[in-house]
Amino acid sequence: MRRAVFLDRDGVINQSIVRDGKPYSPESVAEMRIMDGVRDALASLRSAGFLNIVVTNQPDVASGKLKIETIEAMHRRLRNELALDDIKVCCHGDADGCGCRKPKPGMLLQAAREFGVDLGQSFMVGDRWRDVAAGQAAGCANFFIDYGYDEKRPDAPYITVKSLAEASTRILGKS
Repeated sequence: MRRAVFLDRDGVINQSIVRDGKPYSPESVAEMRIMDGVRDALASLRSAGFLNIVVTNQPDVASGKLKIETIEAMHRRLRNELALDDIKVCCHGDADGCGCRKPKPGMLLQAAREFGVDLGQSFMVGDRWRDVAAGQAAGCANFFIDYGYDEKRPDAPYITVKSLAEASTRILGKS
């Protein structure tokens, strides 16, 4: 069985656009800014034998605010520039009730089946309560990048960090 680090996209890999204390996804490839330390953190995790798998909710597709082609272009850029093994996307909104939309663990469970991942030896890194809840439901250890958003906080247990770089340092210290 393999180990993985599951990563939220916006706020972990690339900067979120914060308005009125709430995070939003970038709306174009040009607006997408990869965060400091992400390239090195992902390369270090991969070198240590971890799979790097992005699991991202993108409900702006369901609501019509973004086209799927825009999301796909963003993900092509991320795949080209970063040490990523896969990107799982849920384009549904809360009302759709699908099993892949975080806080449900569907994307993590699907990736675990596809890649032979031991979820109990894997990690989830996110910046919102939904990310941590999905990781918990899948049986992963969880890191929460706390930006102080004006929204619900995750339920324990999780480890608070300032960045993916800090989470990767801690993960590698545990390997």
